[in-house]
Amino acid sequence: MVKAVVRDMFFLSQKSEEATKKDLVVGQDLQDTLQALQDRCVGMAANMIGVKKRIIIVSLGFMNLVMYNPVLLQKDSPYETEEGCLSLDGTRKTTRYRNIEVEYQDSTFKKHRQTFSGWTAQIVQHEMDHLDGIII
Repeated sequence: MVKAVVRDMFFLSQKSEEATKKDLVVGQDLQDTLQALQDRCVGMAANMIGVKKRIIIVSLGFMNLVMYNPVLLQKDSPYETEEGCLSLDGTRKTTRYRNIEVEYQDSTFKKHRQTFSGWTAQIVQHEMDHLDGIII
């Protein structure tokens, strides 16, 4: 189901809780919402649709990847950039890493490790910040 984007800074600044199999519907809601906003959005975190669970979705261009309970394992090559967010007005400066390795669970809760680089790594980092209540 397509959900409204949350813009409440108090809510967005709270840390998210671990996702469980009961939260699979949230992953589907993220897919539906990202699809509806694909002309101006490349990723979302569950708290952006009002759910404080550790779930993100990232557009890989050819498909959207939903990650349950993602954890950043490694990062290298920091750089400064500026980002926008559907939950905020304007853009903000931040530091990101060109290469990252993330462990996450898929919709069957099987663990995966994946490396991301460049633009995709930046999106993953932005959405993972949302899970920790970091607003960029």
